[in-house]
Amino acid sequence: MASTSVIDDYVTGLGRTLRGPLRAKRDLIAEARDGLVDATEALEADGLPRQDAERLAVEEFGPIAAIAPAYQEELAVGQGRRTALLLFIGVPFIALVWSMIWRIFPQDPARMMAHWPGWFHPVSRVVDYSQIAVGLCGAAALIAFGPGRRRLARPWLVTRALGVLVWVELPLIGVLSSMLTTAAALDGFSSYPPGAAATLVTGVFMLWQLYSATRCLIFTPRSAA
Repeated sequence: MASTSVIDDYVTGLGRTLRGPLRAKRDLIAEARDGLVDATEALEADGLPRQDAERLAVEEFGPIAAIAPAYQEELAVGQGRRTALLLFIGVPFIALVWSMIWRIFPQDPARMMAHWPGWFHPVSRVVDYSQIAVGLCGAAALIAFGPGRRRLARPWLVTRALGVLVWVELPLIGVLSSMLTTAAALDGFSSYPPGAAATLVTGVFMLWQLYSATRCLIFTPRSAA
């Protein structure tokens, strides 16, 4: 079995320590490896043997426990940025889908709504405003991760906040939306193929958001860095 170098052992250990989006994690590990290789080659040019040069380069780079928090924070911010973008584009996308559905629905929406329960309109407004609030939070997070990042002492907290927000907000929206769908089904809306497709697309998009929010909670540091 071929022996691994000091650098290989180091970056492998670093990779096992970090949690984050696969591509971003791979890029960070590759960046760390490149930095160690460059440092090793510079030390070799000064006359050190390869193995000693690698060992010294690793020592100067720092223990994994010391540098991992900064790398983990970067991965957490990357996941937060992905989630924020997903939330930001989710509101107009879903609104556009449902706007098109009501425009092509074969029955008059106003006449249909007149037969729906009295709670339908208030609940519908709550769903609309909640989705808008989530989208605005996504926009605010994008600003925080962009121009406002240098002002944040712990940007990973924004990522964690997004994860908590989505897990609180979307299940509530899902329950209320199910109530609206059930009420609309009484008028045959559920048997209307475009309406059923829009409901499915909305559900898939919400599950995608929940998945991304879960990754936000998993990838953020467990304690303050």
